[in-house]
Amino acid sequence: MKIIERDVTVAIMQTLFRGKSVLLLGPRQTGKTTLVLSIRHDLYINLMNTRERQRYESDPGLIIGEIRLLGESLARKPLVILDEIQRVPALTDNLQILIDEGIADCIITGSSARKIKNLLPGRVIKFNLHSLDLHEISPYNIDLKSLLTFGSLPGIVQLEDDFNKEQELGSYVELYLEEEIRKEALVRNIGAFNNFLQLACIESGNIVNLSKLSQEINVSHSTVAEYYRILTDCMLAIKIEALTDTASRRRLTKSPKYLLFDLGVRRVGARENIPSLKDYPKLFEQFVGLEILKIIDLHQHRYKLYFWRDHAGPEVDFVLFNGSNYIPIEVKWSEQPKSKDIRHVKQFMAEYSCNKGYVICRTPRPYVIEENIIALPWGDINTVITGSQTEN
Repeated sequence: MKIIERDVTVAIMQTLFRGKSVLLLGPRQTGKTTLVLSIRHDLYINLMNTRERQRYESDPGLIIGEIRLLGESLARKPLVILDEIQRVPALTDNLQILIDEGIADCIITGSSARKIKNLLPGRVIKFNLHSLDLHEISPYNIDLKSLLTFGSLPGIVQLEDDFNKEQELGSYVELYLEEEIRKEALVRNIGAFNNFLQLACIESGNIVNLSKLSQEINVSHSTVAEYYRILTDCMLAIKIEALTDTASRRRLTKSPKYLLFDLGVRRVGARENIPSLKDYPKLFEQFVGLEILKIIDLHQHRYKLYFWRDHAGPEVDFVLFNGSNYIPIEVKWSEQPKSKDIRHVKQFMAEYSCNKGYVICRTPRPYVIEENIIALPWGDINTVITGSQTEN
């Protein structure tokens, strides 16, 4: 398969040039290994390799002596890649010694943040790698409905046959359960977690109801909450908090939503067939949320993504907040949203004194629906953030 150039590579290279080490986190098969191997390096350690893993499990301190000697032979500080660091979490203390004492610069990858939380900011600069974003996908001319159906994992995007895509996605879900859950012993009851995973995929983008889920799979509320933490730690799901700040006496929803990181994985994990027309609006909303999160991570913007829902009914799909300004974003499957589609956005803007709101939709070109509320094509999602950044 062709190597796809990832947008985050430039930022990683600039970070290394500044003498900082890098932590690259992302779900399995998003292309972390391909990306880091494209960067000129002096040593590559693959901790998915059984022999390599066992060497460092038995003696984590071994890595310091090895890399000291490598630096002496090169007569300079080496660049070392450690792939899938969560496989040997005991290595993290030694990596911090290597970095703090200036023995080596490191690129560290991981598909789970669960066991490596002591790699503190300041020692390494963290980047997240997602499925392909719209810019990375653009050379493949993939239509929107295909993205909503099969997602945008690099290995899936490059397959031409839908049957092969379906098989690969099925293997991905099975591999995740086997490699990340069973082998890492993250849960005791793999059957209950398997049932939870299906429900989490079905409920992706919905407000979480822990009571309903716990009854469905016959486990406690706290167990369901822990299962969601596993999904977020393994970066298979992203938590979207409810915005609860309000100057009025509105009774706002406080429970979060979770988005599965890739729509193809979500659908196969939910054991759903190819979506029909009635499914597209909900999938499109999740697609837009995921793209916004990719842009925030790529450009390291200081935005946080929320949603807003009043118990009385008004709801805004997504709200961006940069510490001082709110940007409400409604998502509509329509090609030409009208004034009736923005009433909740208008309510939100009035309450939170917003300068601008957006409706992401399938319009071919941007247009003003009403003053300060713009209908924006889904392919221009990045301007919601980059445009507002320029204005601020």
